[in-house]
Amino acid sequence: MEAALLRFCNWSTLAVCAALKLPQISAVLAARSARGVSLSSLLLELAGFLVFLRYQCHYGYPPLTYLEYPILIAQDVILLLCVFHFSGNVKQAAPYLAVLVCSWFILTLQKWILDLAMNLCTFISAASKFAQLQCLWKTRDSGAVSALTWSLSAYTCAILIRFVIMLALNIWVTATVLRYRKTVIKTE
Repeated sequence: MEAALLRFCNWSTLAVCAALKLPQISAVLAARSARGVSLSSLLLELAGFLVFLRYQCHYGYPPLTYLEYPILIAQDVILLLCVFHFSGNVKQAAPYLAVLVCSWFILTLQKWILDLAMNLCTFISAASKFAQLQCLWKTRDSGAVSALTWSLSAYTCAILIRFVIMLALNIWVTATVLRYRKTVIKTE
């Protein structure tokens, strides 16, 4: 039963990721505006996806563990081009795309660079969300931001809640074990 649930979660997450940014891209195209979409958030998200994908590829993880990342990166690049198009200058996207392409190679120049970047991925991802929130708070206008895209993104993260709960419970059990551990006194 648990194996079937895990398979469902894996495949449903992959399916959701395959279409994750499509509602956002559609919303921007329909509005003919990228109002409310944070460029900083998008760039940070792209960086995080790129680091994760590079790490998984470099260390030979099975493709099913990272298959959604090339799809997400492609969707984010399309969204990035839409943001620049509707802000009036697609050519401004070129330096950002060049940095992303160069980063693919720079990440593996030294093992520590890739390992450090991977360790920072959670912070990069969180910064991406905060950048989007900051943009929304500052403008008080969601503009062309897709609630469906953010809801789908929340779904893909919800699966991880199980692991966070298990982590917290395991730490609690460990602390309780240590608290009630009897001290052994050696007799000489």
